[in-house]
Amino acid sequence: MDRTVVLITGCSSGIGLHLALRLASDPSQSFKVYATFRDLSTQGPLWEAARSQGCSPGSLETLQLDVQDANSVAAAKARVTEGHVDVLVCNAGRGLHGPFELHSAEAVGSVLDVNLVGTVQMLQSFLPDMKRRRSGRILVTGSMGGLMGLPFNAVYCASKFAIEGLCESLAVLLPPFGIHVSLIECGPVRTAFQEKVQDGLGAALDAADAQTRDLFDQYQRHLEQVFRETAQDPEEVTEVFLAALRAPQPALRYFSSERILPFVRLRLADPSGCSYVAAMRHLMFSDMRAEGPDSTQTEAGAGELGVPEFGAPTAAPQ
Repeated sequence: MDRTVVLITGCSSGIGLHLALRLASDPSQSFKVYATFRDLSTQGPLWEAARSQGCSPGSLETLQLDVQDANSVAAAKARVTEGHVDVLVCNAGRGLHGPFELHSAEAVGSVLDVNLVGTVQMLQSFLPDMKRRRSGRILVTGSMGGLMGLPFNAVYCASKFAIEGLCESLAVLLPPFGIHVSLIECGPVRTAFQEKVQDGLGAALDAADAQTRDLFDQYQRHLEQVFRETAQDPEEVTEVFLAALRAPQPALRYFSSERILPFVRLRLADPSGCSYVAAMRHLMFSDMRAEGPDSTQTEAGAGELGVPEFGAPTAAPQ
């Protein structure tokens, strides 16, 4: 039986690591997984977990691949012994949060290079062969930060918004070639990603004005609460990837959690963006004061703004 060849970027931890394990240990033994790492010295946890889960021989290999380096991408592609990739999973990513004006050019460039340019390089490398073979699946790790602007995440959101446009454009074009593109839209997930997020700040935060520092402190407290109370385990998210991979006619977007959907719907319901901006401000900065129609400062309640509760379950999408 020919196995489905899957190449996954960003496998040192989190979603990439757990997806590689899930596919390599699948009872069907129908997957050959190439788990890739920017730094192969970080592959130890994957192999340790693979041994404990009893992955079948030959179901898992590791490769060095830095999505920022076109030569590295080409070298990894050349080491795929089957000569083709059936499923490409673009999962490598980098975060950045903090006051926008304090980010260094280096930190901004790094996030854009990994999240956007790196994904573009991966697709440009693997798409031609998929087109020739008239078959392929592309799964891209999306984010609620690609569907809606989040305070203190402007650069990260910019990179993820760009990924949405990239994938949606390709999803329109590629079906005649037998290729399907799917975004797996993730909310908060319990991985090392949040711990690795570059704040690009350090002592520079002291340079921010007092009001911005106060808002950033509120944001951080909210973020800690969300991750403590509503974050998903990566194993749960990998099942969404598997559903997209196995779907006969895959959708463009899959949501790892229905908790994201109220804000998605709110953005669509009011194209002006006013309702979303007011709701997100209220959610993140609960002690904010909203301007009334007479330009005086008035307290705004959740009911007045129609604020969705991120932690509350929603009805299943139709």
